[in-house]
Amino acid sequence: MDVFAKLAEQKIQDAIKNGEFENLSGKGKPLDLTESRHIPPDLRMAYKVLKNSGMIPAEMEIRKEIALLEELIGKCPDEQDKLKLKRKQQEKWMAYSLLMEKRRSK
Repeated sequence: MDVFAKLAEQKIQDAIKNGEFENLSGKGKPLDLTESRHIPPDLRMAYKVLKNSGMIPAEMEIRKEIALLEELIGKCPDEQDKLKLKRKQQEKWMAYSLLMEKRRSK
């Protein structure tokens, strides 16, 4: 363990001993990880900040739509409808790729 990890661990242990983690809001409640699983790890913090301020970037909205389409495809019994959903999902992936490429080129 490096010096910073040891220092951080010591601070955490001191806080536990002092009861600083006892009355946290959300204590005993499960974390909701479902929303962030479709967000690339490097964008999760930015997404959370924007979401808390009531704004969601276009690429995150598209990722949510892609995930929803994936669920619908999995549950769809009709092959024709499934094909339409897959086409729609491909369009969304293309839009997402274009947005991400635009972001990288800035």
